[in-house]
Amino acid sequence: MNVIPTALPEVLLIEPKVFGDARGFFMESWNEERFNKALGYDVHFVQDNHSRSSRGVLRGLHYQLHPHAQGKLVRCVAGAVFDVAVDMRRSSPNFGRWVGFELSAENQRQLWIPPGFAHGFVVVSESADFLYKTSGRYAPEFEGAVRWDDPSIAVAWPLDGITPQLSGKDIAAPCLSEAKTFD
Repeated sequence: MNVIPTALPEVLLIEPKVFGDARGFFMESWNEERFNKALGYDVHFVQDNHSRSSRGVLRGLHYQLHPHAQGKLVRCVAGAVFDVAVDMRRSSPNFGRWVGFELSAENQRQLWIPPGFAHGFVVVSESADFLYKTSGRYAPEFEGAVRWDDPSIAVAWPLDGITPQLSGKDIAAPCLSEAKTFD
């Protein structure tokens, strides 16, 4: 696998080795030893999630607070999304900064979002199937969210003039200045 640093040093873009021929392709989507070696520390995943969404659905920006903070290894296995990570650690020099990448079935890229970062995506294809490996179990009482359109974060979502479809929770999410954050 090829690990690509991002503007947020803890967030990593991962390109697995894909072996293709006229029959299709084969790739190793997860290898604990290689992944942990690339990170320089051990991550143990405890839950897998799968979502399907249509064009313009925007999910996020979500995270879980300590003691149930989650790291996420995410990928898109059908269609394409624009995937975003936001640094939610007040002590970080990158607090409130974001990075975003297209993840698609075609490019097979994955994104590692460590604990302390919010995560979200918008579907840019007709539909998308999205997979998450998480390092912590879902704990709703420790859930955090920040507005997808907070001007202090200013994510450049590729919406192409469409109004995103949001959940009630995402519509009601606070701006960064009022959101629960990490120290």
